[in-house]
Amino acid sequence: MSGISPALSDDTVVSARFIEPTTRYAHGVLGDAIEFGALEINLKARTMNKTSQAASDRFSVTIRLPQDRVFEDLAPRLMDVDQDGVPEIIVVESHQHAGAQLAIYNAKGHKIAATPHIGTRFRWLAPIGAADLDGDGHVEIAYVDRPHLAKTLRIWRYQNTSLTEIATLPGLTNHRIGEDFISGGLRLCNSTPELILASADWSRIISITYNKGWQQKDLGPLHSREDLTAASEC
Repeated sequence: MSGISPALSDDTVVSARFIEPTTRYAHGVLGDAIEFGALEINLKARTMNKTSQAASDRFSVTIRLPQDRVFEDLAPRLMDVDQDGVPEIIVVESHQHAGAQLAIYNAKGHKIAATPHIGTRFRWLAPIGAADLDGDGHVEIAYVDRPHLAKTLRIWRYQNTSLTEIATLPGLTNHRIGEDFISGGLRLCNSTPELILASADWSRIISITYNKGWQQKDLGPLHSREDLTAASEC
């Protein structure tokens, strides 16, 4: 990790982006052979000036991965997973031999939690979203494990600096090989988190919610990406 200044406890994440494009992991699942070797986190610091009045300052922290790893993702996602008022950064990180995992970095650039790698190179996962999906007071993160092969929704709860898988639902997807976007997503209508995905054969729009268990609802036929985009809006 390198940066202009180390993050302090009262610094907050403003934005994040992938940098240092690389072709060292030639999977191409997102439409080209270019992934990213580093993650730049932009922060706003709170410092005290000579008159003891709060002053703002901005700086960045960079996480640079070793040569056997890349960020195989479209863009970092900001979410306060530990609910301390400061966003964390959720990314897809892939290993040369073990494939993808979902990873969470904090403002200091430390990886604070991650799912296991899928286990084989060129195996990927497509994030959906993060929220308190089941109303238990903790943030859950949802993704589709191998959206072109396994087509399995996995939901993980963040609690006590670790991720625990709490649900596995087969027959769902949100990405096709070569697309430079992830379809569907998370919508929050009437305070109810709802995951919007496609059926495994891309013929139906499927909603996933929690009500004393994980509930699937067929929202209608799926003809285009725009159908999933519309379904993701309230």
